[in-house]
Amino acid sequence: MTDHLIVIHRWTDRYADYGSYVDHGVHRVSYVTTPRAAGSLPPGAAAVRLVGSTEDAKEVRAAVDSLIAQFGRPARIVALHEVDLDIAAELREELGVPGENLAELAPFRDKLVMARRLEAGGIRVPATEPAPDHAAVRAFASAHGWPVLVKPVRGTASSGVTRLDSPAALDAYAFPPGVPMLVQPYLPHDVLHVDGIATGEGLGEWRASRYLNTCLDFTAGTALGSVELDDPHLLDAVGEFTARTVRALSDRPWVFHLELFLSGGDGAPELQVLEVGARPGGAEVPFLWKEVHGTDLMAAAFAVQTGAALPPAAAPQTSGPGGWLLVPTPAARPCRVTAATPRAGTAGGPYTERIPVVGETLADLPGYEHSGARFRFRGRSTAEVEAAILRTAAEFDFRCTPLDPAAPARVVIVGNGGRQYREYAFAAAAGHAEVALVGDTEPTWQLPYLSGHRTADSTDPAALTRAVADCAAATPGTAGVFTWNEVLLEATAEVAARLGLPHMSPAAVRNCRDKLSTRRLLLAAGLPSARFAHVHGLEDALRQAEAIGYPVVVKPRSLAGSAGVVLARDPAELRAVHHHADGAAFPGLDPLDGLVLEEYLDGPEISIDSVVVDGAVHPVNVARKRLGFPPFFEEVGHLVSPWRDEPWADALCDLVTEAHRVLGVRVGVTHAEVRLTAAGPRLVELNGRLGGDFIPHLGHLATGVDLTAAAVDLALGAVPDLRPTRDDCAEVRFLYPPQDGVVRSLDLAAAAAVPAGPEVVPLAEPGQRLLLPPRGVVPRLAAVIATGATPAECQDVLDRASALVRAETDPLPEDVR
Repeated sequence: MTDHLIVIHRWTDRYADYGSYVDHGVHRVSYVTTPRAAGSLPPGAAAVRLVGSTEDAKEVRAAVDSLIAQFGRPARIVALHEVDLDIAAELREELGVPGENLAELAPFRDKLVMARRLEAGGIRVPATEPAPDHAAVRAFASAHGWPVLVKPVRGTASSGVTRLDSPAALDAYAFPPGVPMLVQPYLPHDVLHVDGIATGEGLGEWRASRYLNTCLDFTAGTALGSVELDDPHLLDAVGEFTARTVRALSDRPWVFHLELFLSGGDGAPELQVLEVGARPGGAEVPFLWKEVHGTDLMAAAFAVQTGAALPPAAAPQTSGPGGWLLVPTPAARPCRVTAATPRAGTAGGPYTERIPVVGETLADLPGYEHSGARFRFRGRSTAEVEAAILRTAAEFDFRCTPLDPAAPARVVIVGNGGRQYREYAFAAAAGHAEVALVGDTEPTWQLPYLSGHRTADSTDPAALTRAVADCAAATPGTAGVFTWNEVLLEATAEVAARLGLPHMSPAAVRNCRDKLSTRRLLLAAGLPSARFAHVHGLEDALRQAEAIGYPVVVKPRSLAGSAGVVLARDPAELRAVHHHADGAAFPGLDPLDGLVLEEYLDGPEISIDSVVVDGAVHPVNVARKRLGFPPFFEEVGHLVSPWRDEPWADALCDLVTEAHRVLGVRVGVTHAEVRLTAAGPRLVELNGRLGGDFIPHLGHLATGVDLTAAAVDLALGAVPDLRPTRDDCAEVRFLYPPQDGVVRSLDLAAAAAVPAGPEVVPLAEPGQRLLLPPRGVVPRLAAVIATGATPAECQDVLDRASALVRAETDPLPEDVR
């Protein structure tokens, strides 16, 4: 490894292809980004730190400090989005990192400095003055006339820009508190934008475009388009003016986005600068350059910020001009999409588009990237492209309905789950919000808890998305989605991302589901973990086990329910049990490549359920696991009991909090499994869902905190109530047959009648075949649940009730086991 690079990144779409700009296998490239944008990062990052917003300077600094602690001071800090240029420049100065500093950035971010620099260079700009108050604006209008524009000194995408047409409009205008403002005359001219690369010696590649409508009108709800120009006379004038403007601002290489006012008619074009940015153009400009003209403006900007040579110019293009269109949402956000008819592929339409799906919830997010719909065009002439843009704007059927905060909230649960294990959760969810269900089969016993349902093939992403969207659209109010089914967790995360609903990100879900990814990320972050190896085949496992040291645990990377997880104390045992892991299966889950071989973590195993709200981890329940059927890890019971005063409590909370951060979990109810070793708590795995085996139910009985209700709240974007109302104990014990067999009868009546009121839940029925580990998955007869003030009280009730369970099984013949 050589240089450490830190990239501050905010796009959810792939505006920048960092993986092609720098070799992530040679350089340590770490990222500071948001949960929403993390999915657009390339593989191979040295580390990723998540922040709520890259505009939160405190959070970004803390993330950068964490990366420096791990990898050392960066050689470069990169930020390609205009809004992130300031914090990147500040960090470079504070850390002594080469690159653009605040003084060099000022002419491109401070519009007053920009205007003065251009005036000094003989470049025409509109009159520009500070606007600290109403008197300053009134004086400016007296000198220059009405209307005027009041805008932030440091702003982007016309955010905060207001047109004032009269003294009365000025009197009604409220200055935003704490935001420096300026005033300029309103000019009713065409607006051009020129995008390109300055080489330090002159202009490199550049292209000029004309806005169709204005950025200011876009903020008021009108579509915004742009078309590249092909008029040679106008382009000659624009090129000469652009060259002088670029020289006036900087003599170094830089990527620019220059906006110009055009007046004077076609015969004698007159130009003046509206504003200029030292970064690639926004909206669809970077995509258009790559797709139509073969040049990656982001690659050039990355090279400038890392001190590398500019990429070679693209070969001369024979393609005609391009253009783009942004369509705002037709209703106030947050809103739900009710119609969005595709236009790509229609005659004279766009060559590509990004439009929402029907049922998607559009949140109030800033920036052109999050416009309601985005289209890109190409054609043989400016006139042809402009006509296509205007036709698309006129014909695009786009409708949205604002969410009604007074309407009942609805949560869509994906996947049924077994009645015995999840009916308590359906009841809890239905007591908290309207519940709709999307499953592979029609609901039966779930119907009393449901306000709606759809069936869909859970392996078909489009069908699953449509079904969830249909269920969500049935209410005018807020909707959410979640699952407690491990098999459906990744699919549900993808659906939530597509529909704009709160959920753990798909990337975080993958980090949790893949045990190898979990181990690698924990190792890279320096968190206490287990020594491990990725192994292929028995011989590889034997070699790696010698390096790790026996005993070892071998497990599939991506299954569930402890399927295939097995302990080996020496090479002979590893030879004997390896096939159990290698051939393990879990319904609905495909095993990933290879197995994970881990150091055996000695000590009691516990699970800890946490609620994660906007990155803050709140541990709620700790359950002591009861394990059986060695060398396998069958969970035969769980005890939830007070734990805050345990000597390991603080270390456990620190470990779990850091694990969520490292794996990218910013929201959701999670279930972590931990070993309490002599050296301290060590994470076994982190599951991005409600725990199974009745553990959330036990937690509710013991503490009063309802984790199912918390999951519903998080899915709806609300903050759950996590205040405990009691501090008792609750325990579940699972009962198993004495051998592989077929259940003949199961009588729980006497057990359920034991004083102290245990819950006794049948988990098998007559005729059901049960195979003990490792041949079967959770082959249980019944669950007995007890509550009490102490663990001893629970155990007493469990002992008495379990002894009264009457089960008869018929052994299976040897040849069918």
